[in-house]
Amino acid sequence: MGALIFDGVSVRVEVDGRPDPKILLDGISLTLSEHRIGVIGANGSGKSTLLRMINGLVQPSSGTVTVDGSHTVRDVRAVRRQVGFVFTDPLSQLVMPTGREDVELSLRRSVRSATERRQLAEAALAGMGLLHLADQSIYELSGGERQLVALAAVLAVNPAVLVLDEPSTLLDLRNRELLRRTLDGLSQQIVMSTHDLELALDMDRVLVVDSGRVVFDGGPAPAVAHYRSLCAASLADIPAAEHGACPHTTVAR
Repeated sequence: MGALIFDGVSVRVEVDGRPDPKILLDGISLTLSEHRIGVIGANGSGKSTLLRMINGLVQPSSGTVTVDGSHTVRDVRAVRRQVGFVFTDPLSQLVMPTGREDVELSLRRSVRSATERRQLAEAALAGMGLLHLADQSIYELSGGERQLVALAAVLAVNPAVLVLDEPSTLLDLRNRELLRRTLDGLSQQIVMSTHDLELALDMDRVLVVDSGRVVFDGGPAPAVAHYRSLCAASLADIPAAEHGACPHTTVAR
């Protein structure tokens, strides 16, 4: 797998009532080649925008993003064959009535045999401990179960890169640990945004994003420490009774 390259990337959007565009990302240049890459930062910092550029869901206003040499604007189909994306809200990507059908749908383009698709779908769901729920309505599943079905559907097509946008948000402790073990055993390159600092500490490299810029890029422990210092600084002038955004435990929410 080649590197993910951001070359001078900025994202600006027009906002009604504002004379100037809103800057979502500003001057991002990165080469991401590590196996597991975490992205942390406050809500609205630009984390999700950064991740969505990897498979062309968001296009740069300036600069370029490439995935193993494929341009995310000109070669978006090639990019999406390489990159699997798991959204924070699984209902934004689960489109079939049941988990089995949704995983089979993800396999339809690459696997012609209906029998083989069913077998592969069952294997993907079994890997998440969800085979017993394969034929249950998506709407009868818990938020965590839906998230794991969405992950199974993405992994079933074996992408080279797996991008996850805050995947543990809806998970209880058991399913969070299942997610953690699953990610640990994957061969794919992983790029994951998270508010869960324990998950961030599992990464090989962590980016801290603040106000549309990468303000720290390095090892997981120093990155988490930098994020904590940013959070503490932002709260310094707020009365103690209003505190709540700064993480005091290992997990930040």
